Amino acid sequence: MQPIWNKIIKIVPLWIAPNLLTFSGFVMILFNYFLLSFYDWDYTASGTSPGLVPTWVWLFSAFTTFCAYALDSIDGKHARRTQSSTPLGELFDHGLDSWATSIFVLSFFSVCSRDNGKTGVSVYTMYIYLSIVLFNFMCSHWEKYNTGVLFLPWGYDISQVVLIAAYLLTGAVGVEIWQEPLLFGYYITDALVILLIGFSLFLSFPQTLYNIYRAHLKKTLKNDSLYEGLLPLVSPLLLFVLLTVWVVLSPSNILAKQPRLFLWMVGVAFSNVICKVIVCQMSSTRPELLHWFLFPLALLVYAAISGLLGWMEEVLLGVFAALVTAAHVHYGVCVGRQLSEHLNIYIFSLKKRVQE
Repeated sequence: MQPIWNKIIKIVPLWIAPNLLTFSGFVMILFNYFLLSFYDWDYTASGTSPGLVPTWVWLFSAFTTFCAYALDSIDGKHARRTQSSTPLGELFDHGLDSWATSIFVLSFFSVCSRDNGKTGVSVYTMYIYLSIVLFNFMCSHWEKYNTGVLFLPWGYDISQVVLIAAYLLTGAVGVEIWQEPLLFGYYITDALVILLIGFSLFLSFPQTLYNIYRAHLKKTLKNDSLYEGLLPLVSPLLLFVLLTVWVVLSPSNILAKQPRLFLWMVGVAFSNVICKVIVCQMSSTRPELLHWFLFPLALLVYAAISGLLGWMEEVLLGVFAALVTAAHVHYGVCVGRQLSEHLNIYIFSLKKRVQE
């Protein structure tokens, strides 16, 4: 994709701040997610009512995904081009990526549709699919925490191209294409899930372990002890365990009742946990053992699976999702402002701050 990005970067005005490119791409996919949510809140539109989501929405999804992909790919180039590379820009980029990762996946689920008895993907497969994608993202930054090098496999580029192609295909021929067997009775969605699992288990994760092992042999690891090296994984893994327990043992089958809300909460909570790991990796500080999200989540999960919540389970899921989202946005704004003041720069402008 580099030849394309090298041409696009030439038309970007030099007065535009790199962070503005990063944020614009994120806003586009966020708007696209809310647009799909409006037409397809419970992920059933493509399966039960194929015409419910207008054709222009799928084409718009392809457009916003490509724009976000392009802007995320050229923001670093533009920063070097304008000599404005800063730690704030790096954190801003990776922090929004940690959130965008789940939004890309949750938007794509509207194409697949949830299981309707004949076709579609079950909500449990959606949860596993999302968890695997987030696991891959976590591994990349866990690797950088230990080696100081962010290795991004081709999987990111492949996933973006596949997303864009899927939206264009859906807009061109309709969602029915996803409900027809592709080969030997398997559907396109089955093939994508198999590819994702195969890529994660046999390419991405082994590559991460190999890169860390190679750094160990070269004695370039940033953390000498096994405890320090594994510390960033504790909170994300506990988060996954708690969420999985809730999914499996929920008396009201909360994931089936509110798949979009539950998966949104998963993505936001994960993003906040990983953002703090990214900050520690950039500042060479020790991450906290237990993220504070884990404590209210543990109480909520216990109350839910023990039957104490009853019909209130859905309500409290909505409340918790809102609180997690608000806390995440608040954290991002505060960190951004603090770094902006410390580095004497503006977040969305190339002008220097006036010292008071």
